[in-house]
Amino acid sequence: MSDSGPLAPPPHPLQDDTPIGDRRSYVLFGEERVCRPLAAGLYVVATPIGHLNDVSLRALATLAGADLIACEDTRVTRKLLGRYSIARPLVSYHEHNAASVRPRLLEALGSGRAVALVSDAGTPLISDPGYRLVREAAAAGHLVTAVPGPSAVLAALAVAGLPTDRFFFEGFLPPREGTRRTRIAALATIPSTLVLYETGPRVAAALAGLASGLGPREAAVCRELTKLHEEIRRGTLATLADDYAQGAETRGEFVIVIAPPAAETGIADTDKIDALLREALKTSSLKDAVEAVAAATGQPRRSIYQRALAIAKSSPQADGDADG
Repeated sequence: MSDSGPLAPPPHPLQDDTPIGDRRSYVLFGEERVCRPLAAGLYVVATPIGHLNDVSLRALATLAGADLIACEDTRVTRKLLGRYSIARPLVSYHEHNAASVRPRLLEALGSGRAVALVSDAGTPLISDPGYRLVREAAAAGHLVTAVPGPSAVLAALAVAGLPTDRFFFEGFLPPREGTRRTRIAALATIPSTLVLYETGPRVAAALAGLASGLGPREAAVCRELTKLHEEIRRGTLATLADDYAQGAETRGEFVIVIAPPAAETGIADTDKIDALLREALKTSSLKDAVEAVAAATGQPRRSIYQRALAIAKSSPQADGDADG
């Protein structure tokens, strides 16, 4: 991450060395839109995870109206601000300087200033140190509000094709193999869809470890979400691990989404399905029995129908009911 250098004195005690006037506006489709200064407080602003057009109008107005923007890397944030002709003071705030910069951001809030907090991409506080600033700002009685928007976690869940009713965000797995194996073993017991971040150089090793530790679960590997080379690969953890072992593209940023344990997805073993079908066929037609068991187990109707046909053929009481 980039630091913006020494922090300057008032009237902008936390700005970097870029001379900034009091121009508060952004440009959209060639039209300048003037923004009012924000009320004092901390504004947690989501920014695009790749495609700069994904920024919200409220986010633009907040960034343009803030007294100060705290960001991970000033170079990254300047690209977004430059796209929309926003000129506001910036200060670098990241995991390596948070302890020294946070008190001064709190001091700025205490003096009645509006501070916008952004990360390099997506929603702040997801795998970054921003939560401490939020906690201390709230404890001091300052306004803290969210300006919601893009999130790689939610974008990946939306396209993975896996259960979304419950999910657990893990962030990055430990880089060392032994520690990673231990952490994966702990994740194996969580009854939810898992969402992880990973880097290109480590994605093959991570998938191999996940396949070994979690077994034959369905998963999706989402690379470069919302960007030009977006790619979604779906399959079992084993097949995905093999893809990357064989040289699948590793450039870019990755989100891995993994289905919950089988018991949590409604997947039943063959014996259980057969037992349910036999019970249902005692009082229902084959068609109705198939529908009921498919709904109860979450299994594809076609596979349930094939099991039901086999049971019907071997069961005299089901003769005449094989009407599909």
